[in-house]
Amino acid sequence: MTYDEYQFLQFEHQADGVLLLTINRPEAFNATNDRLHWELSKIWLTINDDPATRVVVVTGAGDKAFSAGGDLDWIASMVGNPRVLAKTHVETGEIVYNMLACDKPIISAINGVAVGAGLSVALMSDISIMAEEARITDGHVKLGVSAGDHAVICWPLLCGMAKAKYYLLTSEFIDGKEAERMGLVSLSVPRAELMDKALAVARKLATGSQQAIRLTKRSLNGWLHMARPIFESSLAAEMMCFLGEDAPEGLASVKEKRAANFPSVTR
Repeated sequence: MTYDEYQFLQFEHQADGVLLLTINRPEAFNATNDRLHWELSKIWLTINDDPATRVVVVTGAGDKAFSAGGDLDWIASMVGNPRVLAKTHVETGEIVYNMLACDKPIISAINGVAVGAGLSVALMSDISIMAEEARITDGHVKLGVSAGDHAVICWPLLCGMAKAKYYLLTSEFIDGKEAERMGLVSLSVPRAELMDKALAVARKLATGSQQAIRLTKRSLNGWLHMARPIFESSLAAEMMCFLGEDAPEGLASVKEKRAANFPSVTR
């Protein structure tokens, strides 16, 4: 694919081979619909094949959200639907694997709330820089599905098993300062300084030894590749949960902004 074929991703080529990639559905807080989810699975291949790009910085349009999770209508299309889930299963894996396979360093500038596939992109980036005021959560269990996406492959490595279990089982929100303190993100800075910091780091990488930087990324990613069987298991479990009894109630509770009454609790 070429850059002009993407519908919900915007691109700005800057000096020194830095590409600014913006997730662009601001009217929906950059939530992922079917098309955007597919685009997030493919863009890393396009970037990897782009000789003009050395480093990519990814952020969200507007000042409120990096990406506010899955669009509820899109999530509804998955519940109880094996055909849609089969497509989502493949794409979700490709987001993770294609980010790992991209030789160019990826920097996330987490400017606002990040959930779901957006959080996958934010935390699977090689360097993650988060606004202190931003908030992130892996909200899978609130929806009645197990944590899949990116979480199981990287959270235990980033912040340790104790913190990973606590936040993935409770779906509590984490702000930028706490995310940096526990090692979930690389850095946190005041929101007003976020893009300047992310672009400064990008320029530093873009003007460094490309061979050394890319091969260091490849070597470090070996730790994540070791967890591939665990990730595959978690992803399959997530898809299975979308066919279970709790997912319809989880989706309804989110839409109605109320506590869920999961059948698995009351049976």
